[in-house]
Amino acid sequence: MKLKTLIRELENWAPPAYQEAYDNSRLLTGHSEMEITGVLISLDCIESVVDEALANNCNVIVAHHPILFSGIKSLTGKNYVERTLIKAIKNDVAIYAIHTNLDNVISGVNHKIAEKIGLKNTKILAPATGKLMKLETACPEEAVEPIKQAVFEAGGGNIGNYADGWFGVQGTAGFKPKAGANPSIGSIDHYMSKPEMKLEFVFPSQLQQGILQALKKVHPYEEFDYKIIRLENTNQEVGAGLVGDLSMPENTDDFLRRIKSVFGCGVIKYSGKKPVKINKVALCGGAGFFLLQTALSAGADVYITADVKYHDFFDAENRILLADIGHYESEQFTKELIADKLSAALGDLTLLVSNTDTNPVNYL
Repeated sequence: MKLKTLIRELENWAPPAYQEAYDNSRLLTGHSEMEITGVLISLDCIESVVDEALANNCNVIVAHHPILFSGIKSLTGKNYVERTLIKAIKNDVAIYAIHTNLDNVISGVNHKIAEKIGLKNTKILAPATGKLMKLETACPEEAVEPIKQAVFEAGGGNIGNYADGWFGVQGTAGFKPKAGANPSIGSIDHYMSKPEMKLEFVFPSQLQQGILQALKKVHPYEEFDYKIIRLENTNQEVGAGLVGDLSMPENTDDFLRRIKSVFGCGVIKYSGKKPVKINKVALCGGAGFFLLQTALSAGADVYITADVKYHDFFDAENRILLADIGHYESEQFTKELIADKLSAALGDLTLLVSNTDTNPVNYL
């Protein structure tokens, strides 16, 4: 199997367009045409992970965190980033990072955390805006069905749990073909008017190129107009964090002890006054303090995240339990998440989950 097949599967699941501006989710080393001997899945990609890949005849590493976030001007091995890249390149090991785009899809990192906690009725905590587009075009009535089907097959018309959505309104179009035109209807230098249907379809932004290609392939006119509009509607399947309910309310101390056990936390840091019971849980894997106010607005009893600073705990103001379970601890099951996804989609591929503990934080 070529690496491009693996990349296509990952990017269909978590499109790179969903990553945050600061991120660098992509193929970092290697090339898409290389043949895969085996895939090692890890939370981080550091030198010891590359060593593990080589020991297991894996020439591809799929990591959650990118080893390379910004441009570098030299590769001299002066730090762990450069040493990791040099080792991977020398040994023809491809590194693919799937980071905040996997954080931001509803079936991604936060879904896995919610699954481990045992949440139900889950939904995106802060749905993204600006990730939906609308296509507007017009066509003769006989072309409506072929265009609808082509757009639907390219992924258009899908919003949340609703598929094949469209809007149409009848009108009249007029035009006069000029010399050099090859009209499907009408004749050169003769004005033509004809009933037409204006069509509208909503689609995720990353599908724009494929949808336009599908439209152009089936539209009967030699020349036709279309409009692409960016919508401010929230996309309920894309965004930061997750919120859901416990099956039954849980005593707060018992809940925290269970979380500590499930995630293997060396310690849980949490804010002041605790609620008596926990029912609604908000969460965000990794550094998610920026969603605290959103968790409050969602009516959560507890907000679970990581990398919370000292003064940030004051912001909970005894209105919500803010719990920091550690960055690595919150995202460790991402390896399992990726492995399950790839195994289901590409079952004949050699997939290994890394045994290397890449957590840089230790507890005494």
